[in-house]
Amino acid sequence: MSRIRVDDLQKGGTPAGPLAAVTAYDYAFARLADRAGADLLLVGDSLGMVVQGEETTLPVTLDHMVYHTRCVNRGRERALVVADLPFRAYKAGPAQALDSAARLMAEGGAEMVKLEGGGPMAGTVAFLNQRDIPVMGHLGLTPQSIHQLGGYRVQGRDADAATQMVEEALDLERAGARALVLEAVPRTLAARVSETVAIPVIGIGAGPDCDGQVLVLHDVLGLDERVQPRFARRYMDGAGQITEALGAFCRDVRAGTFPDAEHSFD
Repeated sequence: MSRIRVDDLQKGGTPAGPLAAVTAYDYAFARLADRAGADLLLVGDSLGMVVQGEETTLPVTLDHMVYHTRCVNRGRERALVVADLPFRAYKAGPAQALDSAARLMAEGGAEMVKLEGGGPMAGTVAFLNQRDIPVMGHLGLTPQSIHQLGGYRVQGRDADAATQMVEEALDLERAGARALVLEAVPRTLAARVSETVAIPVIGIGAGPDCDGQVLVLHDVLGLDERVQPRFARRYMDGAGQITEALGAFCRDVRAGTFPDAEHSFD
């Protein structure tokens, strides 16, 4: 099984079809997602919400990202590991972004870093690219800008905003971005962006006309019964099944039926 490299990220995906990407935050789930055939494992700063229980991604630190990226890296054999640059780790300028990206790669084992934002981030993307750090861009709904955006809303609905997003995608490509995530945008706009740039576009809530798709692991597995984004499909009722299994364990302990002879040492 050959490992996927940055150069394998091509327009149209892979010979097998569009790129399949999932978020991962630890060794166990990274190993399972890798075994299942995921092409990319994205160590997202979404861990702030789904792992740490925060309301936004903003409290996530670079130390958090390095730790979780290292765990994910240990669990994969084939997939490409991409790590988010968290909110406070690159906004100050290219030099800060370089230091943060270097830590994610050297300490965490990331092979690519992802940052949010369009035109204003092009200089940072170019700076990193010139220093041999592969970068994935992120446009549309950018969770680190949630307060500026006024909430988790679909972006690029009007003509001016759509045109600006296409231009920003081109800016990122010219700066050297190797791939692009489009989050929560109309499918027609996602198709337009994908047709315009020569780098692979990975959608999340962006319709079917992208070069790949990414979903949060917890949404795929239904691990949080409170939240079900419209763009996410649940492939199992993880929260229900896990709660049922843990409940059975608690009942067995209280009933004195666990542990039994089979699960005890002579």
